[in-house]
Amino acid sequence: MDFVSPVLEVASLICNCVGDRADHLRRLPQNLISLRAAMEKLNNVYKDVKERVEREENLEKKKRTHVVDGWIGRAEAMEKEVNELLDRCDEENQKKCFGTCCPRNCRSSYKLAKMVREKMDAVAELQSEGSNFQEVAVPLPSPHVIERPLEKPVGLDSPFREVWGLLQDKQVGTIGIYGMGGVGKTTLLKKINNKFLQSSIKAFDIVIWVVVSRPTNLERVQETIRSRLQIPDDRWKGREEDDKAAEICRILKTKKFLLLLDDIWEPLDLLRVGIPPLGDGNQSKIVFTTRSADVCRGMAAQKSIKVECLEEKEALSLFQAKVGEDTLNSHPDIPKLAEMVAKECKGLPLALIVIARAMASAETPEEWERNLQKLRLYPKDVAGTENDLFSVLAFSYDSLPNEATKSCFLYCSLFPEDYQIPSERLIQLWIGEGFLDEYDDIQEARNQGGEIIQMLRHACLTEASTTLFSFSEEGDYLKMHDVIRDMALWLACEKGKKKNKFVVKDGIGLIRAQEVDKWKEAQRIALWNTASIEELREPPRFPNMETLIGRMTSTFPSGFFTNMSVIRVLDFSNNKILELPAEIGNLATLQYLNLSDTMIKYLPIELKNLKKLRCLMLDGLYSLASLPSQMVSSLSSLLLFSMKPISSRWSSINEIMLLEELEQLEHINDISIMLTSIQSVQRLSESHKLRRSTTSLQLASCRGVNQVQLSPFIKELMLERCDELEEVKIINFEKQVVPSKFPNPQCCFNHLLNVYIDACKKLLNLNCLIQAPKLQYLFIAHSEIIEKVIEDERSEGSEIESGLSVFSRLMHLDLRNLPKLESIYGHVLPFPSLRQIIVSRCPRLKRLPFDSSICMSKKLEEIKGEQEWWDGLEWEDQTIMHNLTPYFHRQPLRSFPIL
Repeated sequence: MDFVSPVLEVASLICNCVGDRADHLRRLPQNLISLRAAMEKLNNVYKDVKERVEREENLEKKKRTHVVDGWIGRAEAMEKEVNELLDRCDEENQKKCFGTCCPRNCRSSYKLAKMVREKMDAVAELQSEGSNFQEVAVPLPSPHVIERPLEKPVGLDSPFREVWGLLQDKQVGTIGIYGMGGVGKTTLLKKINNKFLQSSIKAFDIVIWVVVSRPTNLERVQETIRSRLQIPDDRWKGREEDDKAAEICRILKTKKFLLLLDDIWEPLDLLRVGIPPLGDGNQSKIVFTTRSADVCRGMAAQKSIKVECLEEKEALSLFQAKVGEDTLNSHPDIPKLAEMVAKECKGLPLALIVIARAMASAETPEEWERNLQKLRLYPKDVAGTENDLFSVLAFSYDSLPNEATKSCFLYCSLFPEDYQIPSERLIQLWIGEGFLDEYDDIQEARNQGGEIIQMLRHACLTEASTTLFSFSEEGDYLKMHDVIRDMALWLACEKGKKKNKFVVKDGIGLIRAQEVDKWKEAQRIALWNTASIEELREPPRFPNMETLIGRMTSTFPSGFFTNMSVIRVLDFSNNKILELPAEIGNLATLQYLNLSDTMIKYLPIELKNLKKLRCLMLDGLYSLASLPSQMVSSLSSLLLFSMKPISSRWSSINEIMLLEELEQLEHINDISIMLTSIQSVQRLSESHKLRRSTTSLQLASCRGVNQVQLSPFIKELMLERCDELEEVKIINFEKQVVPSKFPNPQCCFNHLLNVYIDACKKLLNLNCLIQAPKLQYLFIAHSEIIEKVIEDERSEGSEIESGLSVFSRLMHLDLRNLPKLESIYGHVLPFPSLRQIIVSRCPRLKRLPFDSSICMSKKLEEIKGEQEWWDGLEWEDQTIMHNLTPYFHRQPLRSFPIL
């Protein structure tokens, strides 16, 4: 009986381990061998992938893909799990029944055997996935979000929370934000954009900001997206629209993106842009702003959010902040009056801001009461959002001091939306229109034009703007908010009653004849980026037209200028026209003619008939061979003449003849000209009138000229390849060279803003610049002799008698290829306006004349130069060096253009 019990026990165990369980147990030893082999293969693939990832991350500065990163994590976890499973199997193997090969606990062993089988499949799948990676890392992206300038928003908390919640909703891909102009849609979009700057929030790989505006320009939209995605030139330049869209789509498909589209006026075809369809599991989003709910529907927005005007409390808070505490506290009655005025704005943020700025100088209750009464005269419930907005915004327009200022403001609406208007050119147009006729001197008119621009900015009717390649002070460009521009056009067209009084066309291919017929009542016409006008059956009549700005790619139809009896301004600059119709010579009322940067080869002699012409611009006419004899001298009313640079086909005879004709003009007092011979320079120097009138002078390849004597009225000086030039001096009106180190203010270069010196081999210094307190831009290049910009003995004092510090207005300093240059100025200076410094190939320049205040300047943007030069600079105060280092951008020699 002793041996029967064990036999029965074994028989019982064998009976329980039948079927699938018996099969799993039977295969367990082989499966363990297979699992170990599979794990070894997985480890090899893991090592290969890991090495490849680390190589691309370290050497190629890439970032592993999320898929690969997840796979590596799963592979590491798998190795740990398999090792633990193998250890358990080894332990279980030690627990077999005494004297048998059967497990003591069949249930436990079966579970382990099943897990081994499953792990074998999982390991094989993981190994296969890792073996098929085509890409393990991608280039490091640009910052996932770029901050947008934004003042503290008022009253947008509720729509912000709503949009932010939708961004977390996986079921919503496209969100539309709509509302009337000026209500805060762009501000809300900026707040959303900037929220992603917080380090704890990175819901998207990249946030892309695009201003669409109108007319919709698909190429501009693609270019903005391309810039954010850092698509290289070799995959972009010269490609067709479809190819660019495909490249954008290819990259965006690899990212979880947030696309912010601001100011959409019509449905945008996102597929044509290159935006992949949403909803493929990547959780990308699109948020856009528009004024129209119809656009939300056209863009297939899954959620549309209307931005409402501010509540009374929020509106009053914004209004008070913009008026300012000084004005609000100037009389006890004003806070209550301010509350009443704020209510009239009906919570519209843009209206609140504009009117608050207009009221900021009203410091008596009587002024507030008068202005409040004027504001209430405007209708409150005009149908349509434009009229509601314009009726309020027109209050700021009506508050402008005189009709001339109002005309100047309305004139800005002739430029396209988002156009950066050069202030100098705008003022010239105003002069040509006669808006500033009360000033006899053109410089006084310019000054008044500058004051008007400031006035418009302070009233928030225009805003300052800068361009990437501008070497001008901020504010030398201006732009209009699109809402205010629309309001200005509405006012210019007599509040919509005369639709075609101001005609502005932008991006039109062909203008049909029937469209031209509608212009009979037009006062001003501006054609921007327009291909051509259809040939007309008969010459059109424009009895009221005073202004024509034409950016055409072809000539105007024949007879187009025949019937313009009151025309004042013709601006054809930056055009592709080849000839000027002779009929323009019959425009007896014409006061402004700009033909700059066109391809005109000849000017018609009939232009001499333009007796009222005051401004003539002929800059950049490289195809022009000569001017008709006695044409310029016949323009008896001419105030302003500009012609630089000139065609290489010109001779010194042409220059001298031109100077002699200019001298005959009684009223001329603003000349911009280029001269290329010593005879021309001498002719200029001999004429008191020409020296007094020349505000911009360019001398190029003037052989034999060793000294240039300038009047105090010069604004811009360009000297190029004047090999024998040794000195630049200032003269007074008695033709005496000013000898003193600090001349009287009337003999300073008080108007000199820009100086450009290139390849003047014998020019030893520019001591004359100590007499230029308002200098903004200084460029000196390719001089082998210059050692000091201003000599030490001339820099012992740092102020001119006018009280202005030397270089106190300097914004851009550019020094290139000056092998002997050792000093800019003999003493340290604050340079309060300096924005940019460029130094290239100036090995002996070891010191920069900065004091510690340069580090406190908020204007400085960058210092460019070679690393070797920067490292070799000597500093009296190491703090200055440490504070300036963040602004230094290393530029290899080859990156500087050869000028």
